[in-house]
Amino acid sequence: MSVLPLVFTSGWASGINAYAVVLLLGVFGATGVSDEVPEALQRTDVLIVAGALFLCEAVADKIPYVDSAWDSVHTVIRPVSGAVVGALLAGQSGSLPDLAAGAVGGSTALASHAVKAGTRMAVNTSPEPFSNVALSVAEDLGVGGVVSFAMFYPEAAAVIAGVLLLLGLFLLFFLVSRIRRFLRRRAQRREEKRLAGRAGPPPG
Repeated sequence: MSVLPLVFTSGWASGINAYAVVLLLGVFGATGVSDEVPEALQRTDVLIVAGALFLCEAVADKIPYVDSAWDSVHTVIRPVSGAVVGALLAGQSGSLPDLAAGAVGGSTALASHAVKAGTRMAVNTSPEPFSNVALSVAEDLGVGGVVSFAMFYPEAAAVIAGVLLLLGLFLLFFLVSRIRRFLRRRAQRREEKRLAGRAGPPPG
């Protein structure tokens, strides 16, 4: 059976929460739920690191502005993770060249990361923090649910991931103007801080 659906799904999920993907796949492989998971993802040290970083992301992802800073740092990490996981999955099954799997996983992760980061920028234009928490929880549950589903029904999970990715891209298109206003305000605040720093403290 082709591993492409699982590569695509893991790539989509990696763009949202790469650490959750590595942790879930590793646990599923270590517990014998799936034979598609390579041993490299089942190692104890990999699972510990992925679990710790997942907890860090679970906190950072729910704090306004901190989540966008976290997303900026992970602009490279998530696509690379999607590519590496895809290549490892392909190497385990032998049904798809590693390079092709890496390209599919990495490009899908980059697209879903763009949706996640852009959506967070739009949400951060709202002063209340509850929307950040709700969106973060929904993302975590979505990643966990779709990746778990992919272990048993990879083709159906890939269809779900594809639909969610397309919906996210359409949503991002409509949120572009709101994101631009957010970026302008952030640049303005940085400029105000810079000018205040140059002016120095008021005379005593």
